Amino acid sequence: MEKFKKFSGIVAAIDRPNVDTDAIIPKQYLKSIKRTGFGVNLFDDWRYLDPGAPGESNAERRINPDFVLNKTPYDHAQILLGRENFACGSSREHAVWALMEFGFKVVIAPSFADIFYNNSFKNGLLPIVLSPTLVDQLFAELEQQQDYRLDVDLENQLVTNAVGFEMPFEIEDFRKYCLLNGFDDIELTMQHADHIKAFEAQYYKKFPWL
Repeated sequence: MEKFKKFSGIVAAIDRPNVDTDAIIPKQYLKSIKRTGFGVNLFDDWRYLDPGAPGESNAERRINPDFVLNKTPYDHAQILLGRENFACGSSREHAVWALMEFGFKVVIAPSFADIFYNNSFKNGLLPIVLSPTLVDQLFAELEQQQDYRLDVDLENQLVTNAVGFEMPFEIEDFRKYCLLNGFDDIELTMQHADHIKAFEAQYYKKFPWL
């Protein structure tokens, strides 16, 4: 998993509460568990005017010109701004995979669904909870500036806008440690590989018939 320390990116906004995971990545695209191939179908029902199907090319589908991620510069956004209860609904980890493959590294909202929140950290996506007042401020600033950027400093737990206004955020120490070092669950476990091998050697010496 890629290490996350400091990051600056263009912000795109989805200005609606209770965006569910079926909107983020519709159920018909969940047949694969490879973690790749989902970015082209992120917010599929909102991005396209024609229905899509797994395995079919999107090249011939009509783009929805009114959807934010189909507009410049938001088609290259890496920070997503949302409203309360973002990514509610089913537990599909594919929602995180789709967001990340599109290019998002950070999602900011007043609140997240618990399962999505946990899945994000396991995959290297940083979900940041800010107060509704601060989120309102960010939406207002974004309306005034098309090429709107934010700086995210995980080490110091700060989101900073263009004029230097700092918005601190909370994150559990363990999750912060994993993101800063690029550790997913497997990589975290492999930090103890020598101890695991030593235990196995002693275990099989004690129980050679296993």
